[in-house]
Amino acid sequence: MLKILRFVFTVITFLFASYGVVTKDFKFGDIMLLFLGLSMLVMGVEEFQKGHKGMAWLLIAVFLFSLFVSVEGFLLS
Repeated sequence: MLKILRFVFTVITFLFASYGVVTKDFKFGDIMLLFLGLSMLVMGVEEFQKGHKGMAWLLIAVFLFSLFVSVEGFLLS
């Protein structure tokens, strides 16, 4: 289940990033960051399950930071 979620979030992130690069229109950057953070959260949970606590906490910290940045972008735009 986590692998499917990770794949879906990563593909969505890639599509938003590709759209921005191709069209030079970055209005979906906040949504892209949100999905990037969600994929980091899923990877962090996977690392917890594997027993790699250090990497898991790092990935969860990256998720929290990207969540903060994307929410700020939603509120300020």
